[in-house]
Amino acid sequence: MMRKAWVAAVALLVLASVHAGEGEAVTRMGKSIREFGVLPGNAAADNKANLQKAIDWASSRGAALFVEPSDEPYPVDGGLVLKANVSLLGVHGPVGRGTRHPQKPQPVGSVFRIEDEKNVFITVESSSQLRGLQFWYPRQTLKDAAKIVKYPATIQVSQQAAVFGVTLSCLTFYGEYLAMDFNAPKICEQVLFEHCYGYPLSGQFIRIDKCYDIPRILHCHVNPANLRCFAGDYGKDVIDAVVAARTFAYAIDHTDNAQVMDVFTFGTYGGIYLGPATYGQLTNFNFDCVAVGIHKLGDGSFNRNWQIAQGSIIANTGGTLADIHPLIIEGQGHTSLSNVEAFSGGNGALTCVGQSQDYLLVRGNQKLTVSVVGCRMRNYAAAAPIVCQNPQAVIRAVACVDKNEQAFDQTWPQGK
Repeated sequence: MMRKAWVAAVALLVLASVHAGEGEAVTRMGKSIREFGVLPGNAAADNKANLQKAIDWASSRGAALFVEPSDEPYPVDGGLVLKANVSLLGVHGPVGRGTRHPQKPQPVGSVFRIEDEKNVFITVESSSQLRGLQFWYPRQTLKDAAKIVKYPATIQVSQQAAVFGVTLSCLTFYGEYLAMDFNAPKICEQVLFEHCYGYPLSGQFIRIDKCYDIPRILHCHVNPANLRCFAGDYGKDVIDAVVAARTFAYAIDHTDNAQVMDVFTFGTYGGIYLGPATYGQLTNFNFDCVAVGIHKLGDGSFNRNWQIAQGSIIANTGGTLADIHPLIIEGQGHTSLSNVEAFSGGNGALTCVGQSQDYLLVRGNQKLTVSVVGCRMRNYAAAAPIVCQNPQAVIRAVACVDKNEQAFDQTWPQGK
């Protein structure tokens, strides 16, 4: 009974209205953007100007703005700046197949309709939050790769100042070209990406550069069926074009102790790129229908180390068989692989080779170390699952299983 009373009290607090010092009506979730003249029936340019005024109002107060759900999305031009201290909140968890209007093929709820091909939709500053929102590009093609619109990023970190403390949570993207661009010209810190869903037609969902103090990518999902409920799936021609871009769904460089957990991609060239100046942990992942699952580099031996565990890679697409590798490791540092499965096969959603060249390709000429424990390796063409082209590499594989379902234990340099 006490728990029920507590839940009821919290619900009342969320729904209740209070009065701010200047007399505005503000809900516990935030002041509605409609009070600033952001309306579904407005022109996109007018809504952009009005939403920026709302953000300006909220910045000095540390306030939240509520994107009131609607049966018609809010048309808004790009060029918005989510200034410091502002939260822009909608009603959704991630809706990975889309919401749907009962009479026509479009999403409903807290939805921004974006058609601006010149400007990043929204740039984020410090101590800001985007949560519970949908971003829809209705002019994006579904079936014809020649008609892909190369929109600027939906969300971008500030290019003018250092940024500290950004939360991007429960966001869904439809028709985006590049979803979240955190390649920062200045250092940023404490950035959180969680429960975000989409299928970027550049192949790039989250990219991070120069983000220190533990960036986190958690529970994110990249899938060409993301618009299924209201528009259908992306066609094979478009998915093949995304793979041909040779980009990674997730890309990280110049970060400290990055945390990546429970991430998925389907139909991109690469799963995740772990750049030379990074270290961290990658766990509980699935990279499906990719050419390269994980590409790990390192520009030194001190802390260029990744612990990679509990994952699955289906590398089966992206050019010729020689180009397809579940894992590539080069540079310096250490990589620990534990319980990482790789297998291949066909899939009708895209053009597949159906096989990988190997399980792990180690290349370069600098000393690096790799430990491989409890990994199952299947559907590769090479004679052995691990191909070492680096004479300086030190590799130990223990308790693994090869494509013939035989135990695989080996050490490089061989004979030592």
